[in-house]
Amino acid sequence: MHVTDAETLAKMDRLVSSETNPKAPTLRPVDAATLIIIDRKPKVPKVLMGKRHEGLKFMPGKFVFPGGRIEAGDRSMAVTGALHPRAEQALMAKVTRPSTQRCRALALAAIRETFEETGLLLGTKDYGGPDKVPAGTAWSGFQERGVFPDLEALHFIGRAITPPKRVRRFDTRFFAVDRTAIADEVEGIVGPESELVELTWVTIAQAKALDLPPITTVILGELEARTAAGFGHQLPVPFFHQQRGRFVRELL
Repeated sequence: MHVTDAETLAKMDRLVSSETNPKAPTLRPVDAATLIIIDRKPKVPKVLMGKRHEGLKFMPGKFVFPGGRIEAGDRSMAVTGALHPRAEQALMAKVTRPSTQRCRALALAAIRETFEETGLLLGTKDYGGPDKVPAGTAWSGFQERGVFPDLEALHFIGRAITPPKRVRRFDTRFFAVDRTAIADEVEGIVGPESELVELTWVTIAQAKALDLPPITTVILGELEARTAAGFGHQLPVPFFHQQRGRFVRELL
């Protein structure tokens, strides 16, 4: 497995320090989740990336993976399949008050945010749609399209905490899923006035050449190594966070 080198971590430190506001309050990181959809059918795998609207205050114009924070409905949404035990174990490592419900909510947040930002529904149509969904949430789209979110398809591949003194702080869990897990698509979600103005399938090498947040570049390198090593659930999960003002890479 590839190990993010010291030079890359130092580069992250430099980029972060240039964006840090010493006067900003130290915020508690918010639980968030991101989903990387990977197409492993081509000889060179491709990932799905979206370009954020230039008018957004947070990361305008950057290419990102869809994602966002947990919402209340994510804690009660019905699913099929369970997270892999190894993924659940890694999700519960190095957190206060770990619980299987929190792991499940993080995975569902990644699936819901992907639907909201891209129109893609990840899951299965084998059982029809869920009978009930949390009221007033995007999960109604899964019910309408007859799609059950499927946690079994998800791989937990990384975690990163935004450093202190930033406008926003997230404790982000990065999930990956194979393209074959796309069960349906709602058209018209991505466009000139949307949060994501375009979607593109690119190789990891092509993705690294795009305008990316620093952590996205690092996670792409980890994904590349993980794919080369077989994309198995048992592979270690890197955890990026700062200690004494410097980024470190631990394994969960």
